[in-house]
Amino acid sequence: MFASLVSRRRSPLPGLGLTLGVTLLFVTLIVLLPLIGLGWQFARLGASDYLRVMGDPRVLASLRVTISAAAAATLVNAAGGLLLAWVITRYRFAGRGVLDALIDLPFALPTSVAGIALVALYAKDGWIGGLLAPFGLTPAYTWWGIVIAMAFTSIPFAVRAIQPLIEELDAAEEAAARTLGASDGQIFARVILPHLMPGILTGTGLSFVRSLGEFGAVIFIAGNLPFKTEIASLLIMIRLDEFDYPAAAAIAGTMLLLSLALLIAINIAQTRLYRRFEQGA
Repeated sequence: MFASLVSRRRSPLPGLGLTLGVTLLFVTLIVLLPLIGLGWQFARLGASDYLRVMGDPRVLASLRVTISAAAAATLVNAAGGLLLAWVITRYRFAGRGVLDALIDLPFALPTSVAGIALVALYAKDGWIGGLLAPFGLTPAYTWWGIVIAMAFTSIPFAVRAIQPLIEELDAAEEAAARTLGASDGQIFARVILPHLMPGILTGTGLSFVRSLGEFGAVIFIAGNLPFKTEIASLLIMIRLDEFDYPAAAAIAGTMLLLSLALLIAINIAQTRLYRRFEQGA
């Protein structure tokens, strides 16, 4: 009896029934109900209606722009996120805390504000755009502007997913490899990178999914030209403004299924990587 009282006192939260009920209620209201509503609208479409909506050249163009820009931003974040996480974790320098805090700024900054700031920087008369304009480079209101906005809003995912794994790296393994004559490149490729791959995979996957759904930061810098710089999220809003709910549901449902498929693939790949590490250990 005393042991049961001690175990109860150790729990800082109420019992399983109450906490589980509150959790399920929260998940239902915040996550499941919106998804069910979208799924209901999506299910009302017949196969012919879905193919008609998704076969529209404007829809295909917006998907092509969105997916290609998200893929490019993800590649940028894969390299930049790894470098940022490595520098912040491995080195001590003046301003390190400020740099670490700035990584999370896209999470706190409203995306519309980020879009306006990016336009001010990359427009022809902006600080960076003005320097690039003489070379014929104009990121704002182009596909490259979309890539920049997506990379800005999703970089925290890439950094924060890799950073804990860098902190857990065993310096003795690197020292042993160096003692055996391995070069810096070989140490990184054969000792460090395999340990970081689950984090890199997670960070880049989340970065890609986040970029697919980005709206506020992109519409200000994209130019929103149909067939050129119009993203899928904006086209969904346009279809809603036109009261074309089936078309909006079809595009949104396709984006949702793509994101879910990617997340499932990431989880499967992560599981296999961890099992491989455990077997190797």
